[in-house]
Amino acid sequence: MEAYLHGVSTRKVDDLVKALGADTGISKSEVSRICADLDREVATFRGRDLGVTGYPYVYLDATYCKARVNHRVISQAMVVAIGVAADGRREVLGFDVGDSENEPFWTEFLRSLKARGLDGVKLVISDAHTGLKKAISTVFQGAAWQRCRVHFMRNVLSIVPRASQDMVAAVIRTIFAQPDAKHIQAQFDEVTRMLERTHPKVAKMLHDARADILAFCGFPPKHWRQIWSTNPIERLNKEIKRRTDVVGVFPNPAALLRLAGAVLVEQHDEWEAGARRYLSEDSMRQLEAFNTALTNPDAAALTGVIPIPELIAA
Repeated sequence: MEAYLHGVSTRKVDDLVKALGADTGISKSEVSRICADLDREVATFRGRDLGVTGYPYVYLDATYCKARVNHRVISQAMVVAIGVAADGRREVLGFDVGDSENEPFWTEFLRSLKARGLDGVKLVISDAHTGLKKAISTVFQGAAWQRCRVHFMRNVLSIVPRASQDMVAAVIRTIFAQPDAKHIQAQFDEVTRMLERTHPKVAKMLHDARADILAFCGFPPKHWRQIWSTNPIERLNKEIKRRTDVVGVFPNPAALLRLAGAVLVEQHDEWEAGARRYLSEDSMRQLEAFNTALTNPDAAALTGVIPIPELIAA
């Protein structure tokens, strides 16, 4: 089971068993039977109570793996949610497998998290997939949404000639290199004006996405690098792909959920056992003051935060 979980193919498991003295080896079906014990562990984890603490930050993303469904090999969406708890620790909140990243699937997944007690969400970080965005607005009403700046940059560069991509990317990055929210807003205006002359389509994309890619400005500056992209969950997706690529095509979606789920449980345990928090407790205590400033202009004057109405109007 451990060998399978760590990305060893069933053929290599067979070789390992023979090397240990069992001349008959072990069949693929026997490997699958043994590894089915993982199902109980994964199911227990997926059903655990999330109401013990609040999760101000929630990251959502998906990766695709192949599985057999009705005798056909099709891509299956492995969706994952991770959160940063009120004490600054990261946790894997949940995961599921579906046919696609459509709105009904995401909505059902997010509602299942809330049904398990997920609460206190202040900011959701994801890409701009239409179905996901609608599901977030439906399930997490009152929470802000941060569009992943990395995904946004990829979308921008897809419409820029190759010869100009490095320049455009460097100019846009200057927005995120500013020390505070006011300078970010000013630099955003400057960059947009500059690109209107040379790359008007890019300037329009920036203008249309302003509130979404700058949502992080309403939160403590110490958190910005961790909350303006989905990088934390991207690393998890790479580990899932590394383990699942060994299998290639899963016999069914349940087998995919078993292996990917076990990988995620393992990562969750590592985060829980680690001494280092993703965000410091001190910075998490600052979060409440920034949340107040988001909608209160008087409080915003004390913290330097740009209230949401002004941020959108800008």
